[in-house]
Amino acid sequence: MTHSRPPAHLQVNHISVTYNHSPRPALDDVTFSVPEGMRVAVVGPNGAGKSTLFKAFVGLLPLQGGGILIHDVPFGAHQECIAYVPQREEVDWRFPVTVSDVVMMGRYGLLGWLKRPGKPDREIVTRCLKQMGIASLAARPIGELSGGQQQRVFLARALVQEPHILLMDEPFTGIDVTTQEATLALLDKLQAQSVTLIVSTHDLNLAASHFDRVLLLNRRVIAYGTPLQVLTSENLTRAFGAHAVLIQDKMIVDECCPPDEYVVSHPTGFETTVPSNKHAREHRVRDS
Repeated sequence: MTHSRPPAHLQVNHISVTYNHSPRPALDDVTFSVPEGMRVAVVGPNGAGKSTLFKAFVGLLPLQGGGILIHDVPFGAHQECIAYVPQREEVDWRFPVTVSDVVMMGRYGLLGWLKRPGKPDREIVTRCLKQMGIASLAARPIGELSGGQQQRVFLARALVQEPHILLMDEPFTGIDVTTQEATLALLDKLQAQSVTLIVSTHDLNLAASHFDRVLLLNRRVIAYGTPLQVLTSENLTRAFGAHAVLIQDKMIVDECCPPDEYVVSHPTGFETTVPSNKHAREHRVRDS
């Protein structure tokens, strides 16, 4: 079963989300739009609302205000067209299921209630497992996999949904270089198929070099546009509360910074210190 493809122009209109007993909203009057087939990086400090935004997209959190539209229609009407890859730390990897079982779960939203997967569904699962290079792991319990392998399983689960919009929450955190390269290659392939991609990341260099637009978030939208428009010292200071200065050197190493900060740089030629990422030890400024 394949759902018909509506134009996936995504509009987020003045949405607000508040957690129970919280004195302030996790998201406050957030507005932006994404044309079909665009690749958007969502960046911001810890607690900025990046994961909250994705959970609101898929209906896991209620909106206190505003709305989300796909081609001027409330997103609930097209929710089966949205695939969501959560952070690995949010998944109970002790659950006794195999890799194949997890990937097949991505088909259930398309099958409807009480319908069992058929041969076409199994073929799609096999194809997506092969695409992610994990077909040999199909019968393995999910809890026995490495972090990179687990990430590939959830990417395969998203692929079997044949999504029009793919949401990925911190997919590059804690994975090996091979899985990162496979993930970026997958984004290239999906974008060529006009899939809209929205990805949160702490890696500002990755956001600058591999995405069409950047959403800089800190509960509210700080800036939204191309990487050159958004990743300026002024905007980064507003978002992270850090110092930003123009740099001349090609190489920036974070050893000069306090333990809770690291240095990031990007093609605009700016350097800033932001909360630490243990996996990022040095960042290069690409020649512009």
